[in-house]
Amino acid sequence: MALFRRIFSGSSTILQSQFSSIRLNSTLTSPKLFVSGLSRYTSDENLKKAFEEFGSLTEAKVITDRATGRSKGFGFVSYETIEEAEKAREGMNAKFLDGWVIFVDPAKPSMPRAPPPPPQEPLNFGITTNKTVGWTGR
Repeated sequence: MALFRRIFSGSSTILQSQFSSIRLNSTLTSPKLFVSGLSRYTSDENLKKAFEEFGSLTEAKVITDRATGRSKGFGFVSYETIEEAEKAREGMNAKFLDGWVIFVDPAKPSMPRAPPPPPQEPLNFGITTNKTVGWTGR
C-alpha cells in the first residue's frame, strides 16, 4: 500500500528502480521503440514532444482503434540512429506522460500475416432452404 502512495504522490525514483531495470536488459537492434502504457488522451504531437529531446525523430505514432478512433494505449517512436533511441529508452522508461507511467521497449519487427482461409461451401444434407417460403425436403 505504501508503494502506491509513493507512486501517486509523484516519486518516480521508485518506479525507476523497480520497473525500468527489468525492462532494460535487451539491446536495441533498430532505432524504433515500442511505447506502452499511454493515456487514451495522448496524441501523436504529445508523444513527439516528449521524445524529441533525445534526438531527431523520424516518426512518433500513437496507434488508434479503427472503429472508434481512440488510442489503444501504445505507440511507436523512431529515431535516425540506434544511439538516440537508446538514450530515449533510458530517459523515458518508467516516466510519467499525460498522467500515466509509460514503458519503452525495443520494437519487434512486424510478422507477416497468414492469408485468410478460402471460404468453404456449405454442407448440404438433402434439405434446402428457401428464405421466402421456408424449407423444402428436396
